[in-house]
Amino acid sequence: MALVREIMGSSVMEKSPFLTTRVLFSQQKNRVFLPFHGKNVQQRGLKSTTPVAAISEGLDLVKVLPEKAVKFKVRAVLTVRNKNKEDFKDTLVKHLDAFTDKIGKNVVLQLISTDIDPKTKAPMKSSEAKLKDWSKKANLKTERVNYTAEFTVDTNFGTPGAITVCNNHQQEFFLESITIEGFACGPLHFPCNSWVQSKKDHPGKRIFFSNQPYLPNETPKGLKALREKELREQRGDGKGERKLSDRVYDFDVYNDLGNPDKGIDSARPILGGDHIPYPRRCRTGRPPTDTDLNSESRVEKPLPMYVPRDEQFEESKMNAFSTGRLKAVLHNLIPSLMASISVNNKDFKGFSDIDSLYSKGLFLKLGLHDEILKKIPMPKAISKIQEGGLLKYDLPKIVSKDKYAWLRDDEFARQAIAGVNPVNIERLQVFPPVSKLDPEIYGPKESAIKEEHIAGQLNGMTIQEALDANKLFIIDYHDVYLPFLDKMNALDGRKSYATRTLFFLSDVGTLKPIAIELSLPSTASPTSKSKRVLTPPVDATTYWMWQLAKSHVCSNDAGVHQLVNHWLRTHATMEPFILAAHRQLSAMHPIFKLLDPHMRYTLEINALARQSLISVDGVIESCFTPGRYCMELSAAAYKNFWRFDQEGLPADLIRRGMAVPDPTQPHGLKLTIEDYPYASDGLMIWATIENWVRTYVNHYYQDSAQVCNDNELQAWYAESINVGHADLRHEEWWPTLATPDDLTSILTTLIWLASAQHAALNFGQYPYGGYVPNRPPLVRRLIPDENDPEYAVFLSDPQKYFFSALPSLLQATKFMAVVDTLSTHSPDEEYLGERHHQSIWSGDAKVIESFYEFSAEMGRVEKEIDRRNMDPKLRNRCGAGVLPYELLAPTSEPGVTGRGVPNSVSI
Repeated sequence: MALVREIMGSSVMEKSPFLTTRVLFSQQKNRVFLPFHGKNVQQRGLKSTTPVAAISEGLDLVKVLPEKAVKFKVRAVLTVRNKNKEDFKDTLVKHLDAFTDKIGKNVVLQLISTDIDPKTKAPMKSSEAKLKDWSKKANLKTERVNYTAEFTVDTNFGTPGAITVCNNHQQEFFLESITIEGFACGPLHFPCNSWVQSKKDHPGKRIFFSNQPYLPNETPKGLKALREKELREQRGDGKGERKLSDRVYDFDVYNDLGNPDKGIDSARPILGGDHIPYPRRCRTGRPPTDTDLNSESRVEKPLPMYVPRDEQFEESKMNAFSTGRLKAVLHNLIPSLMASISVNNKDFKGFSDIDSLYSKGLFLKLGLHDEILKKIPMPKAISKIQEGGLLKYDLPKIVSKDKYAWLRDDEFARQAIAGVNPVNIERLQVFPPVSKLDPEIYGPKESAIKEEHIAGQLNGMTIQEALDANKLFIIDYHDVYLPFLDKMNALDGRKSYATRTLFFLSDVGTLKPIAIELSLPSTASPTSKSKRVLTPPVDATTYWMWQLAKSHVCSNDAGVHQLVNHWLRTHATMEPFILAAHRQLSAMHPIFKLLDPHMRYTLEINALARQSLISVDGVIESCFTPGRYCMELSAAAYKNFWRFDQEGLPADLIRRGMAVPDPTQPHGLKLTIEDYPYASDGLMIWATIENWVRTYVNHYYQDSAQVCNDNELQAWYAESINVGHADLRHEEWWPTLATPDDLTSILTTLIWLASAQHAALNFGQYPYGGYVPNRPPLVRRLIPDENDPEYAVFLSDPQKYFFSALPSLLQATKFMAVVDTLSTHSPDEEYLGERHHQSIWSGDAKVIESFYEFSAEMGRVEKEIDRRNMDPKLRNRCGAGVLPYELLAPTSEPGVTGRGVPNSVSI
């Protein structure tokens, strides 16, 4: 009686422990509605619309329905993504799979319930089901193909929480999603986005979970064992060499950057461990080299480096990357060919030589098209590409509005706060600047910049008045470079100083450089002063010396930008958090779902960097002043300067003295340079990310106990630090993870680094660095003084001397080709505030609503950035010949645009 009353008083779906089906009572019509699979009820003379009162006043309702479960069918719709391009082997295997599918070698699926079978104490399972019509649909040329499968389940099956997939074909396939139809609760979505390997390669079944997130202690009983099994498989056993088809995430040190088998000059130190601290990278398990058992053997292009299969570029991304690589190969090929036929092309002769790279291309520029084709015949495809302009470089933005803007001091200074590396400038707090290096090794701590150097450039202020008014700023590379200078300057064709540059903030909010200090080790050549200070020029001689000094500053800046701020702080230090996330956080975990778009492609691009960019004789060593010591410089910065707790934007700005806490300001900070484009735009994005993350975190964690008791979450964070950043694991500055606020702060920092911080440091590389004189990545000559034999050469033709100090044509074009590729957005780019796979969160309506609010806010941020770039009062981003600051504008078209904030470190 109580049961019937409960049903009659309800207007929602109920399930009786005595019934084997669901009933829905409508008070308005006083009827019990029975679902379509309740045939046993209808067979006993009841209709789906039988009034409750007609069933013996409802008293016999529980007796009418037997306890025996009833079978019914449900359908799965699988979306499989086709490859756009297939080689002969792919096509052959595809036809073979279509044939063997007909004779029983199928793709087989099985549903796993969230409930436990009370009899077997194991998760309830459906019947196995085979994908239908694979042989018929396999050759469809569409991007996506939908397949179906039909399962039989009992009415007491409950809700599916997982699906297993067994691929009995020969070839892997990319499974995008699965939708289950036929359950009373409505369609169920399973976002997959994963390669399903053949059973012959990976005998186990693949597990995919529904889009319903669960914290570990909320995991339904039917899914607990599968949740743990999936994580165990992704951790692997830490042994053996990984196959390209594996999905194993593990840690290793950077022991594959050198190739000692080629000789001592090709050996490189191992980064990570007791000797040289560094973050960990993804383990590949390759065998050691023949000459050094601690170094891992290398895989050279075109052979691929291992990353877990799902981390590899999708086809559209790979196509875009390969096109960029083709451009790089061609751009590098031509200067090499020119050198091989004894063309005198070592130095640029003047500005016209550089200009012709954009207007004529490398062949036509020197009239060598016919000559090269005669001596070294090239494929027709390359000739056609050359005719189509691929061998021409696009005009970089820095010279698009004002061809000679880069020569001006105000533009040199503007780029310190609105260029591709706006994160090193600091407010000067002590004058003269002071080094933190050991004076017994590196000389006096105090800078050589004295009051007399700058006193006349402070608009009548004393130095102390300028300091107190927050008018003096510095970019200080002294301590970063000085320990490496002796070794760097001993390299062939490399010369560098350790630089300091002082800036004064004008009343209109723009900066001007007022002094550049150039330091050499005390062991330098007797004819060279260990410290020199140059100030803005007063005549033609000092003009060219000043330009050379700015080039050395830019070379220092380019090295720190690439090796520390870009590679280390956004690529290398993120990798341990990504590896640990896949090892410790289930795909069902809400925090994994939040982080997932911000981890996309990072392991792959980092592996490609180890193969071609940061390795021995790679692009970084070839094109940047530190040469073979590039990665040692990066590791020194990790040991001496990197702190996770100061990687968030507000903390970083405060650390550099570029902002002070101020609760009256919109973001709680007052900028010391009001028109600081990177900071002002960045704070809008930081706040938007933080609000979204806080809403998300608070939805799943109501108190600190939930955070502390989440074993997967705690294991992820602990492994990220203790294994992924093992060399710094004992540092006291690591944030604790004990409250929802702690979690919000940590996640906001990670998402900021992966998205906006990386975008600000990456996508301006070609717009600013594609014109090499603006930011030379290396310099080949020091600045001569009166006692130097080269001084007379400099005086006789200072412009020629200036160009001879810049990278050679071969070095410049190689660098330009690479930064062109690195600055390119692929067509499948996913920008901050976007999700290509929305179904990943559709298990929770509140989260979807919050995400759409986040997305809308990113749209408002973009409009505000566009407005700022049109505001003539903001002179660091608007004005004659001044580039707008768009590097933090959230969206972009494909290609090199100088704007766009992808979700992840994807290039």
